Amino acid sequence: MAAGSGLLDLLSEMRAGWHGQANCRGIDPELFFPERGGSSAEAKAVCAGCVVREQCLDYALENHERFGIWGGLSERQRRHVRSARLAARAASPTRAAS
Repeated sequence: MAAGSGLLDLLSEMRAGWHGQANCRGIDPELFFPERGGSSAEAKAVCAGCVVREQCLDYALENHERFGIWGGLSERQRRHVRSARLAARAASPTRAAS
């Protein structure tokens, strides 16, 4: 097996999953990582109509992505979502083990 086959397998899996359906597929990734103080409007516009926006956001939250636009949200916006989700989990009653 070739050394690069693991990477090729990962890329194939990503194309088959939600990544392959993303609006950002084929767009320069730099767009989604603007310089500090730079505009993220164009990246967010790409995300706005994306059919896998929620999956992208969930991925970023689960993997603690600290930089860039993921699921149409900046890191600051994702922190708010993460906090809200944690608060909602804390407020919901837990199910008793059967």
